[in-house]
Amino acid sequence: MSPGDQAAARRGKTAGPRPESQRAGAGARTPNRRASERRRLTAADVLEHCLGRPGAWRDEPWEGDVVAKVGDKIFAFLGSRSVGVKCGALRAEADEWIRQYPADAHVMAYIGRFGWNTLDLGGTIPDDEVLEAVDASYEAVVAKLPRAKRP
Repeated sequence: MSPGDQAAARRGKTAGPRPESQRAGAGARTPNRRASERRRLTAADVLEHCLGRPGAWRDEPWEGDVVAKVGDKIFAFLGSRSVGVKCGALRAEADEWIRQYPADAHVMAYIGRFGWNTLDLGGTIPDDEVLEAVDASYEAVVAKLPRAKRP
C-alpha cells in the first residue's frame, strides 16, 4: 500500500477518485441551486487549502510558477485553472483518475511517470475530490520526508 493510500485509509477514504455512487449528491439534486449557480473551486481556494496543512508553505521556484511545499518537497503545483498532485505511488494508480475523468485529469509532463497528474478545476471532477487529492498528495509527500523534517 502506498503512503497516499495509507493516509487515505487512516482518514477512511481512498486515494483515488470516488466511484459515482459515493459522490456527494449522487442520485439527488439540490432543490434550490442550479449547477450554474454553484460557486466552483478556484486556484486561490486550492492555495488556501494547501497552506492550511501543517508545515505547508508557498514557493515560486520558477518565475510565475506557484507551488505548495511541506519541508523542502512540493506536494502541489498550482496553476490558474488546475492543480498538479501526486495521485499514486505508481503510474498505474494515478491512471485511475484519468480513466474516471478523461477530460479533466492529465498525466503531468516530466513527472507523470512517478504518479503525478494535473486535475482541472471547474470541470467534471467534484471540488471535494480535488481537495481530497491535494490532501492525499500532502500525506504521500510527508510520509517520504525524514522524521526530523515532518510537521
